[in-house]
Amino acid sequence: MKISDVKIYTLDAFRTNWAFVKVETDEGLYGWGEASLGTNENALEGMIADLKRLVVGRNPLEIEKLLFEVYRDVYWKGGPVLMSAISGIEIALWDIAGKFFNTPTYTFFGGKMRDKVKMYANAWFIGARTPEEFARKAKNTVELGIKALKWDPFGAAHMTISNEQMEKTVNIVGAVREAVGDKVDLLIECHGRFNPTTAIQISRELEQFKPMLMEEPCVPDNMDSTAYVRKHSNIPIAAGERGYGKYAFQEMFEKEAVDYVQPDVFHTGGLLEGKKIAAMAEARHIMVSYHNPSGPISNAAILQLAATVPNFIIHEIMLTDGSFRKTITNEEVHFEDGYIVIPDKPGLGIDVNVEEVLKRPYTPRNLRHYTGAVTDIRPKDDTVYYFKELEDKKYEY
Repeated sequence: MKISDVKIYTLDAFRTNWAFVKVETDEGLYGWGEASLGTNENALEGMIADLKRLVVGRNPLEIEKLLFEVYRDVYWKGGPVLMSAISGIEIALWDIAGKFFNTPTYTFFGGKMRDKVKMYANAWFIGARTPEEFARKAKNTVELGIKALKWDPFGAAHMTISNEQMEKTVNIVGAVREAVGDKVDLLIECHGRFNPTTAIQISRELEQFKPMLMEEPCVPDNMDSTAYVRKHSNIPIAAGERGYGKYAFQEMFEKEAVDYVQPDVFHTGGLLEGKKIAAMAEARHIMVSYHNPSGPISNAAILQLAATVPNFIIHEIMLTDGSFRKTITNEEVHFEDGYIVIPDKPGLGIDVNVEEVLKRPYTPRNLRHYTGAVTDIRPKDDTVYYFKELEDKKYEY
């Protein structure tokens, strides 16, 4: 069996664009990966085209050898475009392997340690601006059985934060905590907004609400800043979504910059690289929570890996999406009292409806984080729950 083609399908997902990678073989077997990059899709498509000539004709089951040689033979190493393209191809190869051997992908990573993973909800806060709106939406979400919530309460702040925005942020987090009670985990997303002094100031203001963690407080291209914040914060620090390959995480761990590590397997080199990074973290007693704000293939793949990682702690998942999500794949997400069930189908257990994907062509999308519109990530008239057990519930704006 040889790889015969590599294709990329980029589709408009409203908040961003998703990039699905399909690897085909000369025996008719194929696999799906995801490489959704958010704002660099045109560059990603070009990189997939460049890497295609390095993988066509190769054995799709020799995954480590193939990807080692691809990375070796690309002179300019690292970065989001190259590593996302490699990740998308690598994940598709694991999907092929699972189908070839008629077993779930988790089999190749040591087998399941767990049948389900605790989840935290992202995208529960659509359109919220005020403390009252955040509190109402948080209460509605917890009533569904969700036990952990993540969101960015910082408006348009960047590098520093005004007294006015700080007061609003404190009021938002406080209102959510009061609405959901003390047993629900709160995760504070910073999106790399702040300088170290501001991040420490924010941490001290928010620690009264006992967050589980504060994610990416500083721009990740200077790990000394994140390490400095961790040293002075009583809230545990998480980061890693913008780390590209094991080498970036080696620096992070050596500088003791995080309490939780959040590799994004769609940007850091794929599932095997994600497993290696988890092992590096395990040796330092650091827990892993893979970054997962993207599409259905992303979710399917990360669940396969999360099932096998000893130091995995909690799974990020988008609670809502546009209704189109239900048409573009055969995704089945099963939810049980705050947990997501690990699928047991061969490979990643997901297939793509290309005809439906092609109905949503690439649409340029700009970053919302510093415009004050970070909660506007779903269409106002078309936000749905897509977990099988929640499909009959209506999202309240």
